[in-house]
Amino acid sequence: MAKLLEGHQVRLLEGAQAFFQALVQDVDRAVHEVRMETYIFMFDATGVLVAQALERAAQRGVAVYLVMDGVGTPHLEASWAQRFNAAGVQWHIYLPLGRLGVFMPSRWRRLHRKLCVVDGTVAFCGGINVMDDFQDPNYGQLASPRLDFAVRVTGPLVQEVHETTLQFWWRLQAVKTLRQTDFASAWQALHEAVALALGQQPPRQGMHLEGAGPQVPRVRAALMLRDNLSHRTLIERSYRKAIGEATQEIIIANAYFLPGRKLRQGLIHAALRGVRVKLLLQGRYEYFMQFHATRPVYGALLAAGVEIHEYSVSFLHAKVAVIDKQWATVGSSNLDPLSLLLAREANVLVQDAAFARQLRNRLEVAMAAGGVRVNPDDFAKRPWRQRFLDRLAFGVMRLLLLLHGKPNWH
Repeated sequence: MAKLLEGHQVRLLEGAQAFFQALVQDVDRAVHEVRMETYIFMFDATGVLVAQALERAAQRGVAVYLVMDGVGTPHLEASWAQRFNAAGVQWHIYLPLGRLGVFMPSRWRRLHRKLCVVDGTVAFCGGINVMDDFQDPNYGQLASPRLDFAVRVTGPLVQEVHETTLQFWWRLQAVKTLRQTDFASAWQALHEAVALALGQQPPRQGMHLEGAGPQVPRVRAALMLRDNLSHRTLIERSYRKAIGEATQEIIIANAYFLPGRKLRQGLIHAALRGVRVKLLLQGRYEYFMQFHATRPVYGALLAAGVEIHEYSVSFLHAKVAVIDKQWATVGSSNLDPLSLLLAREANVLVQDAAFARQLRNRLEVAMAAGGVRVNPDDFAKRPWRQRFLDRLAFGVMRLLLLLHGKPNWH
Protein backbone atom coordinates (compact mmCIF):
# COMPACT_ATOMS: atom_id res chain seq x y z
CA MET A 1 0.00 0.00 0.00
CA ALA A 2 1.03 3.61 -0.53
CA LYS A 3 2.63 5.10 2.56
CA LEU A 4 0.85 8.23 3.79
CA LEU A 5 3.23 10.99 4.90
CA GLU A 6 2.46 14.14 6.87
CA GLY A 7 3.41 17.69 6.06
CA HIS A 8 1.52 18.45 2.85
CA GLN A 9 -0.51 21.28 1.44
CA VAL A 10 -2.94 19.96 -1.17
CA ARG A 11 -5.02 22.30 -3.31
CA LEU A 12 -7.93 20.96 -5.35
CA LEU A 13 -8.14 22.34 -8.90
CA GLU A 14 -11.30 21.83 -10.93
CA GLY A 15 -11.10 22.21 -14.68
CA ALA A 16 -8.42 23.33 -17.10
CA GLN A 17 -8.75 27.05 -16.35
CA ALA A 18 -7.94 26.70 -12.64
CA PHE A 19 -5.33 24.00 -13.25
CA PHE A 20 -3.34 25.76 -15.95
CA GLN A 21 -3.51 29.13 -14.24
CA ALA A 22 -1.79 27.59 -11.20
CA LEU A 23 0.62 25.58 -13.37
CA VAL A 24 1.71 28.54 -15.49
CA GLN A 25 2.26 30.68 -12.39
CA ASP A 26 4.59 28.07 -10.90
CA VAL A 27 6.43 27.46 -14.17
CA ASP A 28 6.96 31.21 -14.51
CA ARG A 29 8.54 31.22 -11.04
CA ALA A 30 10.79 28.25 -11.80
CA VAL A 31 14.50 28.79 -11.20
CA HIS A 32 16.11 25.38 -11.74
CA GLU A 33 13.95 22.75 -13.44
CA VAL A 34 10.52 21.84 -14.79
CA ARG A 35 9.57 18.24 -15.59
CA MET A 36 6.20 17.53 -17.18
CA GLU A 37 4.45 14.41 -18.46
CA THR A 38 1.07 14.35 -20.21
CA TYR A 39 -1.01 12.15 -22.44
CA ILE A 40 -2.40 14.87 -24.73
CA PHE A 41 -0.74 18.19 -25.54
CA MET A 42 -2.92 20.23 -27.90
CA PHE A 43 -1.76 23.63 -29.06
CA ASP A 44 -5.17 25.24 -28.77
CA ALA A 45 -5.82 28.46 -26.84
CA THR A 46 -5.18 26.73 -23.51
CA GLY A 47 -2.28 24.56 -24.63
CA VAL A 48 -0.43 27.51 -26.14
CA LEU A 49 -0.41 29.24 -22.74
CA VAL A 50 1.31 26.21 -21.21
CA ALA A 51 3.71 25.89 -24.17
CA GLN A 52 4.64 29.55 -23.89
CA ALA A 53 5.34 29.17 -20.16
CA LEU A 54 7.67 26.21 -20.84
CA GLU A 55 9.37 28.20 -23.61
CA ARG A 56 9.87 31.23 -21.33
CA ALA A 57 11.34 29.03 -18.60
CA ALA A 58 13.84 27.42 -20.97
CA GLN A 59 14.84 30.80 -22.41
CA ARG A 60 15.83 32.09 -18.97
CA GLY A 61 18.00 29.03 -18.33
CA VAL A 62 15.61 26.64 -16.54
CA ALA A 63 16.06 22.98 -17.51
CA VAL A 64 12.71 21.98 -19.06
CA TYR A 65 11.76 18.38 -19.86
CA LEU A 66 8.46 17.46 -21.53
CA VAL A 67 7.18 13.95 -22.34
CA MET A 68 3.99 13.36 -24.33
CA ASP A 69 2.33 10.05 -25.20
CA GLY A 70 2.55 8.88 -28.80
CA VAL A 71 -1.16 8.05 -29.04
CA GLY A 72 -2.51 11.09 -27.23
CA THR A 73 0.01 13.31 -29.02
CA PRO A 74 1.15 11.53 -32.21
CA HIS A 75 3.35 14.44 -33.29
CA LEU A 76 4.41 17.91 -32.22
CA GLU A 77 3.36 20.79 -34.43
CA ALA A 78 6.32 21.79 -36.58
CA SER A 79 6.24 25.42 -35.50
CA TRP A 80 6.27 24.47 -31.82
CA ALA A 81 8.95 21.84 -32.31
CA GLN A 82 11.14 24.61 -33.74
CA ARG A 83 10.28 26.99 -30.92
CA PHE A 84 10.95 24.38 -28.23
CA ASN A 85 14.26 23.44 -29.85
CA ALA A 86 15.31 27.06 -30.16
CA ALA A 87 14.45 27.79 -26.52
CA GLY A 88 16.15 24.64 -25.24
CA VAL A 89 13.04 22.70 -24.16
CA GLN A 90 13.91 19.01 -24.21
CA TRP A 91 10.88 17.08 -25.43
CA HIS A 92 10.06 13.49 -26.26
CA ILE A 93 7.05 11.68 -27.74
CA TYR A 94 6.71 8.34 -25.98
CA LEU A 95 6.20 5.17 -28.03
CA PRO A 96 4.51 6.34 -31.24
CA LEU A 97 2.23 3.65 -32.62
CA GLY A 98 3.70 3.38 -36.09
CA ARG A 99 1.99 1.46 -38.86
CA LEU A 100 1.36 -1.77 -36.94
CA GLY A 101 1.17 -0.32 -33.45
CA VAL A 102 -2.51 -0.99 -32.81
CA PHE A 103 -1.91 -4.70 -33.57
CA MET A 104 1.10 -4.95 -31.24
CA PRO A 105 -0.01 -5.52 -27.62
CA SER A 106 3.23 -4.06 -26.27
CA ARG A 107 2.21 -0.72 -27.77
CA TRP A 108 -0.95 -0.60 -25.63
CA ARG A 109 1.16 0.33 -22.59
CA ARG A 110 0.62 4.06 -22.77
CA LEU A 111 1.90 7.03 -20.78
CA HIS A 112 -1.43 8.19 -19.39
CA ARG A 113 -0.32 9.99 -16.21
CA LYS A 114 -0.34 13.76 -15.94
CA LEU A 115 2.51 14.95 -13.72
CA CYS A 116 4.51 18.13 -13.37
CA VAL A 117 7.18 19.02 -10.81
CA VAL A 118 8.74 22.47 -10.52
CA ASP A 119 12.09 23.04 -8.79
CA GLY A 120 11.52 19.96 -6.65
CA THR A 121 9.20 21.97 -4.40
CA VAL A 122 5.73 21.79 -5.97
CA ALA A 123 4.00 19.04 -7.94
CA PHE A 124 0.81 18.72 -9.96
CA CYS A 125 -1.10 15.50 -10.52
CA GLY A 126 -4.53 14.82 -11.98
CA GLY A 127 -6.52 13.78 -14.99
CA ILE A 128 -6.40 17.02 -16.99
CA ASN A 129 -4.70 16.91 -20.38
CA VAL A 130 -3.15 19.99 -21.98
CA MET A 131 -6.21 21.05 -23.94
CA ASP A 132 -9.13 23.45 -23.74
CA ASP A 133 -12.04 22.40 -21.51
CA PHE A 134 -14.52 23.48 -24.16
CA GLN A 135 -12.89 21.57 -27.03
CA ASP A 136 -13.09 17.87 -27.84
CA PRO A 137 -10.87 16.22 -30.48
CA ASN A 138 -13.86 14.30 -31.90
CA TYR A 139 -16.82 16.58 -31.22
CA GLY A 140 -15.38 20.07 -31.51
CA GLN A 141 -16.82 22.91 -29.45
CA LEU A 142 -18.59 21.85 -26.23
CA ALA A 143 -21.47 23.76 -24.67
CA SER A 144 -20.19 23.05 -21.14
CA PRO A 145 -16.64 22.44 -19.93
CA ARG A 146 -15.26 18.96 -19.46
CA LEU A 147 -15.45 17.81 -15.81
CA ASP A 148 -11.99 16.98 -14.48
CA PHE A 149 -9.74 17.58 -11.48
CA ALA A 150 -6.09 17.95 -10.49
CA VAL A 151 -4.18 18.79 -7.33
CA ARG A 152 -1.28 21.10 -6.55
CA VAL A 153 0.88 19.63 -3.78
CA THR A 154 3.78 20.75 -1.62
CA GLY A 155 5.38 18.41 0.87
CA PRO A 156 7.37 15.16 0.99
CA LEU A 157 5.68 13.43 -1.94
CA VAL A 158 7.01 16.12 -4.29
CA GLN A 159 10.39 14.40 -4.09
CA GLU A 160 8.73 11.14 -5.17
CA VAL A 161 7.19 12.87 -8.18
CA HIS A 162 10.57 14.34 -9.06
CA GLU A 163 12.32 10.98 -8.84
CA THR A 164 9.55 9.32 -10.86
CA THR A 165 9.76 11.79 -13.74
CA LEU A 166 13.56 11.90 -13.62
CA GLN A 167 13.89 8.12 -13.74
CA PHE A 168 11.45 7.88 -16.64
CA TRP A 169 13.34 10.52 -18.64
CA TRP A 170 16.62 8.67 -18.15
CA ARG A 171 15.04 5.42 -19.28
CA LEU A 172 13.77 7.13 -22.43
CA GLN A 173 17.24 8.50 -23.11
CA ALA A 174 18.79 5.06 -22.59
CA VAL A 175 16.42 3.52 -25.15
CA LYS A 176 17.10 6.35 -27.58
CA THR A 177 20.86 5.87 -27.22
CA LEU A 178 20.54 2.12 -27.73
CA ARG A 179 18.73 2.74 -30.99
CA GLN A 180 21.64 4.90 -32.04
CA THR A 181 23.97 1.96 -31.14
CA ASP A 182 25.99 3.95 -28.60
CA PHE A 183 25.96 1.09 -26.11
CA ALA A 184 28.42 2.64 -23.65
CA SER A 185 26.33 5.80 -23.23
CA ALA A 186 23.13 3.76 -23.08
CA TRP A 187 24.58 1.58 -20.33
CA GLN A 188 25.58 4.68 -18.36
CA ALA A 189 22.10 6.18 -18.68
CA LEU A 190 20.50 2.91 -17.62
CA HIS A 191 22.91 2.62 -14.68
CA GLU A 192 21.95 6.11 -13.52
CA ALA A 193 18.24 5.27 -13.75
CA VAL A 194 18.73 2.12 -11.66
CA ALA A 195 20.81 4.06 -9.13
CA LEU A 196 18.02 6.62 -8.83
CA ALA A 197 15.45 3.89 -8.25
CA LEU A 198 17.62 2.56 -5.41
CA GLY A 199 17.91 6.00 -3.85
CA GLN A 200 21.61 6.31 -4.68
CA GLN A 201 21.56 9.07 -7.28
CA PRO A 202 21.93 12.73 -6.25
CA PRO A 203 20.18 15.54 -8.13
CA ARG A 204 21.92 16.47 -11.38
CA GLN A 205 22.57 19.57 -13.44
CA GLY A 206 23.14 21.80 -10.42
CA MET A 207 19.57 21.44 -9.27
CA HIS A 208 18.87 22.55 -5.72
CA LEU A 209 15.90 20.95 -3.97
CA GLU A 210 14.71 23.61 -1.57
CA GLY A 211 12.59 21.55 0.76
CA ALA A 212 8.92 20.78 0.96
CA GLY A 213 7.51 24.23 1.69
CA PRO A 214 5.15 25.08 4.58
CA GLN A 215 4.38 22.12 6.80
CA VAL A 216 0.75 21.26 7.52
CA PRO A 217 0.99 18.15 9.73
CA ARG A 218 -2.69 17.31 9.57
CA VAL A 219 -2.64 16.76 5.79
CA ARG A 220 -1.40 13.26 5.02
CA ALA A 221 -0.84 12.31 1.39
CA ALA A 222 0.85 9.72 -0.81
CA LEU A 223 1.78 9.26 -4.44
CA MET A 224 0.25 6.16 -6.03
CA LEU A 225 1.78 4.95 -9.28
CA ARG A 226 0.86 2.20 -11.73
CA ASP A 227 3.49 0.87 -14.07
CA ASN A 228 4.61 -2.48 -15.43
CA LEU A 229 7.53 -2.95 -13.06
CA SER A 230 7.21 -2.42 -9.30
CA HIS A 231 3.77 -0.78 -9.11
CA ARG A 232 1.53 -3.08 -11.10
CA THR A 233 -1.52 -3.08 -8.80
CA LEU A 234 -0.93 -0.32 -6.23
CA ILE A 235 -3.77 1.97 -7.32
CA GLU A 236 -6.33 -0.84 -7.58
CA ARG A 237 -5.30 -2.34 -4.22
CA SER A 238 -5.59 1.08 -2.56
CA TYR A 239 -9.12 1.46 -3.92
CA ARG A 240 -10.08 -2.04 -2.82
CA LYS A 241 -8.70 -1.53 0.69
CA ALA A 242 -10.54 1.76 1.18
CA ILE A 243 -13.77 0.30 -0.23
CA GLY A 244 -13.45 -2.78 1.98
CA GLU A 245 -13.05 -0.63 5.10
CA ALA A 246 -15.80 1.88 4.24
CA THR A 247 -18.59 2.24 6.81
CA GLN A 248 -20.63 5.22 5.59
CA GLU A 249 -20.25 6.38 2.02
CA ILE A 250 -18.35 5.78 -1.21
CA ILE A 251 -18.44 8.34 -4.03
CA ILE A 252 -16.50 7.59 -7.20
CA ALA A 253 -16.37 9.70 -10.37
CA ASN A 254 -14.68 7.87 -13.22
CA ALA A 255 -14.68 8.53 -16.93
CA TYR A 256 -14.01 4.98 -18.16
CA PHE A 257 -15.45 2.55 -15.65
CA LEU A 258 -14.97 -1.15 -16.26
CA PRO A 259 -13.43 -2.63 -13.09
CA GLY A 260 -12.46 -6.25 -12.70
CA ARG A 261 -14.37 -8.76 -10.59
CA LYS A 262 -12.65 -8.04 -7.25
CA LEU A 263 -13.25 -4.32 -7.42
CA ARG A 264 -16.87 -4.80 -8.52
CA GLN A 265 -17.45 -7.27 -5.70
CA GLY A 266 -15.98 -4.79 -3.25
CA LEU A 267 -18.53 -2.16 -4.27
CA ILE A 268 -21.37 -4.69 -4.15
CA HIS A 269 -20.39 -5.95 -0.68
CA ALA A 270 -20.11 -2.38 0.58
CA ALA A 271 -23.62 -1.56 -0.63
CA LEU A 272 -25.03 -4.77 0.85
CA ARG A 273 -23.59 -3.99 4.30
CA GLY A 274 -25.29 -0.58 4.30
CA VAL A 275 -22.66 1.73 2.84
CA ARG A 276 -24.14 4.29 0.46
CA VAL A 277 -22.30 3.80 -2.85
CA LYS A 278 -22.65 6.44 -5.55
CA LEU A 279 -20.96 6.31 -8.95
CA LEU A 280 -20.74 9.26 -11.33
CA LEU A 281 -19.96 7.81 -14.76
CA GLN A 282 -19.75 8.92 -18.37
CA GLY A 283 -23.21 9.48 -19.80
CA ARG A 284 -22.21 10.70 -23.23
CA TYR A 285 -21.25 8.50 -26.15
CA GLU A 286 -17.55 9.05 -26.82
CA TYR A 287 -16.24 5.72 -28.16
CA PHE A 288 -18.00 2.44 -28.92
CA MET A 289 -15.96 0.46 -26.39
CA GLN A 290 -16.14 3.14 -23.71
CA PHE A 291 -19.91 3.44 -23.94
CA HIS A 292 -21.05 -0.13 -24.50
CA ALA A 293 -18.48 -2.28 -22.65
CA THR A 294 -19.32 -0.53 -19.37
CA ARG A 295 -23.05 -1.32 -19.37
CA PRO A 296 -22.88 -5.09 -18.67
CA VAL A 297 -21.48 -4.41 -15.19
CA TYR A 298 -24.38 -2.10 -14.28
CA GLY A 299 -26.88 -4.88 -13.54
CA ALA A 300 -25.19 -6.47 -10.52
CA LEU A 301 -24.27 -3.07 -9.09
CA LEU A 302 -27.81 -1.73 -9.39
CA ALA A 303 -29.25 -4.92 -7.91
CA ALA A 304 -27.06 -4.45 -4.81
CA GLY A 305 -28.30 -0.90 -4.31
CA VAL A 306 -25.40 1.00 -5.86
CA GLU A 307 -26.49 4.38 -7.23
CA ILE A 308 -25.26 5.06 -10.76
CA HIS A 309 -25.45 8.62 -12.05
CA GLU A 310 -24.51 9.31 -15.67
CA TYR A 311 -22.96 12.71 -16.37
CA SER A 312 -24.50 14.14 -19.50
CA VAL A 313 -24.11 17.95 -19.65
CA SER A 314 -20.59 17.53 -21.01
CA PHE A 315 -17.85 14.91 -21.10
CA LEU A 316 -16.80 13.46 -17.77
CA HIS A 317 -13.03 13.00 -17.60
CA ALA A 318 -12.53 12.87 -13.82
CA LYS A 319 -10.80 10.01 -12.00
CA VAL A 320 -11.50 10.82 -8.35
CA ALA A 321 -13.09 9.29 -5.26
CA VAL A 322 -14.10 10.18 -1.70
CA ILE A 323 -14.69 7.48 0.94
CA ASP A 324 -16.13 8.06 4.42
CA LYS A 325 -15.48 11.82 4.09
CA GLN A 326 -11.81 11.30 4.93
CA TRP A 327 -10.10 9.26 2.19
CA ALA A 328 -9.80 10.91 -1.21
CA THR A 329 -7.88 10.37 -4.42
CA VAL A 330 -7.31 12.52 -7.51
CA GLY A 331 -5.34 11.35 -10.51
CA SER A 332 -5.17 9.93 -14.01
CA SER A 333 -6.24 6.33 -13.42
CA ASN A 334 -9.58 5.17 -14.72
CA LEU A 335 -11.11 2.06 -13.24
CA ASP A 336 -10.85 0.05 -16.44
CA PRO A 337 -8.42 -2.52 -17.86
CA LEU A 338 -6.34 -0.02 -19.82
CA SER A 339 -5.54 1.99 -16.70
CA LEU A 340 -5.42 -0.81 -14.12
CA LEU A 341 -3.49 -3.34 -16.21
CA LEU A 342 -1.54 -1.57 -18.94
CA ALA A 343 -0.93 2.19 -18.72
CA ARG A 344 1.42 4.30 -16.64
CA GLU A 345 -0.81 6.16 -14.19
CA ALA A 346 -0.43 8.45 -11.18
CA ASN A 347 -2.88 9.36 -8.42
CA VAL A 348 -2.46 11.36 -5.24
CA LEU A 349 -4.07 9.86 -2.14
CA VAL A 350 -5.16 12.36 0.52
CA GLN A 351 -6.26 11.55 4.06
CA ASP A 352 -7.82 14.80 5.23
CA ALA A 353 -11.39 15.70 6.18
CA ALA A 354 -11.28 19.26 4.81
CA PHE A 355 -9.94 18.21 1.41
CA ALA A 356 -12.33 15.25 1.21
CA ARG A 357 -15.26 17.53 2.07
CA GLN A 358 -14.32 19.96 -0.70
CA LEU A 359 -14.06 17.23 -3.33
CA ARG A 360 -17.23 15.54 -2.09
CA ASN A 361 -19.16 18.80 -2.38
CA ARG A 362 -17.99 19.28 -5.97
CA LEU A 363 -19.08 15.76 -6.88
CA GLU A 364 -22.46 16.20 -5.22
CA VAL A 365 -23.00 19.38 -7.26
CA ALA A 366 -21.96 17.60 -10.46
CA MET A 367 -24.39 14.74 -9.79
CA ALA A 368 -27.25 17.10 -8.95
CA ALA A 369 -26.69 19.54 -11.81
CA GLY A 370 -25.33 17.30 -14.55
CA GLY A 371 -26.08 13.72 -13.65
CA VAL A 372 -29.01 11.46 -14.47
CA ARG A 373 -29.60 8.58 -12.08
CA VAL A 374 -29.98 5.21 -13.79
CA ASN A 375 -33.28 3.55 -12.96
CA PRO A 376 -32.77 -0.22 -12.44
CA ASP A 377 -36.12 -1.11 -14.02
CA ASP A 378 -35.51 1.03 -17.08
CA PHE A 379 -32.01 -0.38 -17.43
CA ALA A 380 -33.33 -3.94 -17.36
CA LYS A 381 -35.80 -3.05 -20.14
CA ARG A 382 -33.32 -1.37 -22.49
CA PRO A 383 -33.78 -2.36 -26.17
CA TRP A 384 -32.36 -5.68 -27.36
CA ARG A 385 -30.11 -3.92 -29.86
CA GLN A 386 -28.41 -1.95 -27.09
CA ARG A 387 -28.05 -5.08 -24.96
CA PHE A 388 -26.47 -6.88 -27.91
CA LEU A 389 -23.98 -4.05 -28.50
CA ASP A 390 -23.18 -3.94 -24.78
CA ARG A 391 -22.38 -7.65 -24.70
CA LEU A 392 -20.45 -7.45 -27.96
CA ALA A 393 -18.23 -4.65 -26.64
CA PHE A 394 -17.71 -6.47 -23.35
CA GLY A 395 -16.74 -9.65 -25.19
CA VAL A 396 -14.32 -7.80 -27.46
CA MET A 397 -12.67 -6.23 -24.41
CA ARG A 398 -12.19 -9.64 -22.79
CA LEU A 399 -10.76 -11.06 -26.02
CA LEU A 400 -8.28 -8.19 -26.34
CA LEU A 401 -7.14 -8.72 -22.76
CA LEU A 402 -6.77 -12.44 -23.39
CA LEU A 403 -4.56 -11.69 -26.39
CA HIS A 404 -2.53 -9.39 -24.19
CA GLY A 405 -1.96 -12.14 -21.63
CA LYS A 406 -4.52 -10.95 -19.07
CA PRO A 407 -6.93 -13.93 -18.97
CA ASN A 408 -7.94 -13.48 -15.32
CA TRP A 409 -9.64 -10.11 -15.76
CA HIS A 410 -13.42 -10.40 -16.08
